[in-house]
Order: sequence, then C-alpha cells, then structure tokens
Amino acid sequence: VQLQASGGGLVQAGGSLRLSCAASGNISSINAMAWYRQAPGKQRELVAAITDGGTTTYGDSVKGRSTISRDNAKNTLYVQMNSLKPEDTAVYYCLLRTGAYVVYWGQGTQVTVSS
Repeated sequence: VQLQASGGGLVQAGGSLRLSCAASGNISSINAMAWYRQAPGKQRELVAAITDGGTTTYGDSVKGRSTISRDNAKNTLYVQMNSLKPEDTAVYYCLLRTGAYVVYWGQGTQVTVSS
C-alpha cells in the first residue's frame, strides 16, 4: 500500500489549504484514514480521522477549522483547513488502517503558515 500526500505549501495566516492523500496498491479493505501532523520538536498529533462508516474525529487544535472527507471510489482522503495559524505549521502525514488493523503512513507534506 502506498499513500501519496499532496497539497501542502506556504500560506498566509488566515488562509486555507486542502490536503489530499491518494492510496494505491493492494487495499483489500480500509477501516479508517487519518491525518496527523508533526511540528519541529513536537510529538506527532492527530489532525482528523474518518472511519469506513464516515465517523469523524478532530484534534482539539483544528476543531472547527478543518473538515476531513473521503472519496471511497478513488481511495483518496482530503482535509480542508481554514483560518490557518502559524502554529499549524508542520509536516502533515496521512495514515490508512486496513480492516486487519495494519497501519500505513504516507511520506508527509509540508504546510507552512506565515504570520
């Protein structure tokens, strides 16, 4: 299974970005997909997750400013992030968990928010 994340970049505070993560390979079933992020010197933290049934979970730091979604036909995960803040600067990683609870990570995409 390969996860290709894209959509990161440099944005001014208050702006928006939409990250995408395309999953490919031998995917028999997907239990959940998620976005995590890691800022320099900090632990990796949950941004948002979505289960196969469509249940969503958001990290406290992005709650109310982000929306996670999935295109099941394309095996693609998205997260729309609005009202971005400098503290949102991080490398954003996508995760896929299969029905057998095997976890795969993508390579990450850099998001930089300037003040």
